[in-house]
Formats: sequence, C-alpha cells, structure tokens
Amino acid sequence: MSSYDVIVIGSGPGGYVAAIRCAQLGLKTACVEGRDTLGGTCLNVGCIPSKALLHASHMLHEAEHNFAEMGLKGKSPSVDWKQMQAYKQSTIDTNTKGIEFLFKKNKIDWLKGWGSVPEAGRVKVGDDVHEAKNIIIATGSEAASLPGVEVDEKVVVTSTGALELGKVPKKMVVIGAGVIGLELGSVYSRLGAEVTVVEFLDAITPGMDPEVQKTFQRMLKKQGLEFIMGAAVQKTEASKTKAKVHYKLRKDDSEHVLDADVVLVATGRKPYHDHLDLESLGIRLTKRGQIAITKEWQTDVKGIYAIGDVTEGPMLAHKAEDEGMAVAEVIAGKHGHVNYGVIPGVIYTHPEVANVGETEETLKEAGRAYKVGKFSFMGNARAKANFAGDGFVKILADKETDRILGAHIIGPSAGDLIHEVCVAMEFGASAQDLAMTCHAHPTYSEAVREAALACGDGPIHM
Repeated sequence: MSSYDVIVIGSGPGGYVAAIRCAQLGLKTACVEGRDTLGGTCLNVGCIPSKALLHASHMLHEAEHNFAEMGLKGKSPSVDWKQMQAYKQSTIDTNTKGIEFLFKKNKIDWLKGWGSVPEAGRVKVGDDVHEAKNIIIATGSEAASLPGVEVDEKVVVTSTGALELGKVPKKMVVIGAGVIGLELGSVYSRLGAEVTVVEFLDAITPGMDPEVQKTFQRMLKKQGLEFIMGAAVQKTEASKTKAKVHYKLRKDDSEHVLDADVVLVATGRKPYHDHLDLESLGIRLTKRGQIAITKEWQTDVKGIYAIGDVTEGPMLAHKAEDEGMAVAEVIAGKHGHVNYGVIPGVIYTHPEVANVGETEETLKEAGRAYKVGKFSFMGNARAKANFAGDGFVKILADKETDRILGAHIIGPSAGDLIHEVCVAMEFGASAQDLAMTCHAHPTYSEAVREAALACGDGPIHM
C-alpha cells in the first residue's frame, strides 16, 4: 500500500493545479484520473477543443466577410471538416501532454483508473488501495439532462458529442442560450448550419447585465442565429439522422415542433461525484447536489477537501484553479485565499463577452448607490480598423468612493480586457485610478480607460 500526503481525485483544471501546488509545497502527491489523458473535461472535451473550433470558424468568417475590403482578394476557403477536427485534436494533445510533463517535473504520481474513497484516509483505484493524509475531490461536472430528452451523442448531443460530429449539420437546434450553447451554436452557424436556439427564459445568458444581453442577442441574430425565447422543451424524437424538438411557448401554451439534423442539449452542468458514494462517508451535499464545504474547502470529514464544479459557485475552470492553489496552501499549513467577488466570466463568441463583479441589478437589489461609465468600441480607432467596432465597455463604481464594483464588456478581446479591471478591483482601485493610467495607442484597452473616464467628467473620444 503506497502512502501520500495528498491524493487528488480528478485531473481537470482544479485537480491538476492542486496537485502541482501541493508538490511545490513539498507534499508527496498523487493524482487519480480514469481518462487516457490528463486535463479533465476542460482540456479534452470542453474549453480547449471548443476554442480551437471557435478560432477556426472565426477565421473563415473573416475570410468571407472582411478580407476583400482589406484588399485580400480571391476565393474564400472551403471547409475541410476532417482537417479542422485534426487541428482541434492536435490542440488537445499539445495541452494534455503538457500536463503530463508538469506531473513528471513535479514528481506527481498519476494513479490511472477511477477512484473511490472507501473510508477517510484511503483512496481505491482499481484493485489498489492507497493511503493519504489528505484527499482532494476535484471530479468536476457533467452535462445536465432534460426530461423527455434522450442523449445519444450522435443526433441528440451534449457539448461532448457536438465537438465530435461526423459532418457539419444543415440544421442544428440548440436547447439553452447559455455559454456552451451560444459558443458551439456560433461555431456551426459560421460553418454554414442553420442554427436555432430554444431558451426557456426571456433573455439569453442568465445573470448577465441586461444591456449586454440585448446587445449580444442582436449581434448573434445579425450573424444568422435564430432565437425562440420563453419556450419549454417537452421532448425530442430522434432517428438515425434526424430529430424533432417539441416545445411549448410559455406565453400561450401553444405547441410547436422544430426539425433538426442535430440537437445540442446545452442546459447546464451538474456535479459529478456519484461514484464516490460520499454520503456513506458522512459528507453532506447541498440541495443542488454539490459537496458542502467550509471556508477552507474541507468537507464534513476531516482531511477530505473538495474544489471546483463539485462545490458551490460558478462552474468555471479558473475558479477551480484558484481553489486548487488555495486548498494546497491550507493543507501545507499556510493561508489559502480566493476572492470570489473578482472571478471573471467570459463567452468566447465573436465578439467576446466578459464580466466581473456586480451588475446594475445586484447593486439595485442591495440598495447601493453607484455610477456607470460606458464607452462604445465605435470610438476606438483600433477596433474600427479591425472591423470590430460593435460593443462597449461598462464600468460600475461606488457613487461616493469611486471604487470599482464591476465591469461588463462586449467587444473585441473582451476576455483579455476584463483582467485589467480584475487587477484594479483586487487592489481596491477607483475608476479614477484606472482613468489616470496611461494606455498605449492604438489598443482595444483604451476603451476600458475611456469607460473609467466616463465615471468622472466624461470620456475623451465620445
């Protein structure tokens, strides 16, 4: 029986980062993973492959719509789906092999197989039982299902199946207008599919700034995506090559049917931990099936911790990574810290959408006095030169102290620009601090500065 200071169950962003940080802190560490490759859902069938397809399809869009105006003339490229899939796979392979290298570099043992916890201090992998002073559960999440919708990963698919389709469908129906549905819907729309998004609520991307929601939906419709809002899906019917989606409109209970070659079920994700039989260990779960933890990420059982998608909070890879580093610090006897008020969210469509901190709605609900600074990318020279003038930056600041409370960006490189605001918020900066910081010209980041200026006397270029 081998013995470790820490055994991490799951090698996704939270798990592998926790394992590496534990090893850096001098703890003998192992990581359990049942896949043939490390990296979890994110690197294998999630964040990374979807970004590869988003990038490839965006390049096609640029060639079809903007190249000629820039003087780049010639026949637009055709889609070689097999080669695009090979490019996606090479991207996955590069990243997963990178994690293997980091494990070897940090002397972390990869325990290959599916893990379980028969009792505190022990982890079973296959027929082998390993001792561990500390156990970190980082098993992530899986796609949530809908009643009446049977997934076969061929015609009715989750995000996993959507990344592995044999060909680009002519018609795709996306159930759910959240991040996953809109990203993958955008990919197939650019590649030529007719994409219809069916959403139960009356607005896309629930929880996002309403002004961003409306602008975002308008942009996606302009790109060719169709939306059916306020619709409750009742069931799907699938054959070998086709499917029907039955739904009711909430406003009048009228029933409708959509035909599709592929149906993407993108109705969110749920914690994945059933195989661990946690309740028999005395580990409490929340009403939503998440693992209940303390402020130091410990479960009800001493020495067993949980991080990432199996716990409460946004199901984001970078949230899991932060928790992975923090829990390693706690186990090593140091102070682990995660600022949950400064965790950005990003949608990698084109344009990108990013947010951090409070929205106007949450501030109103809390009765807080705030001010809004807003700047359109139409006033940004770099954005206009790159056919990326749609969208805006919105910064929310405390009305009295000017401290930045949140930011919402829809536009070019929003996912990168948001981190300027994240750093400012982490240091408790005011909008004026951001406005007085020199920004290089011409860059997209100038739009962030202009929005900060708009919290004061007003922007310069609008």
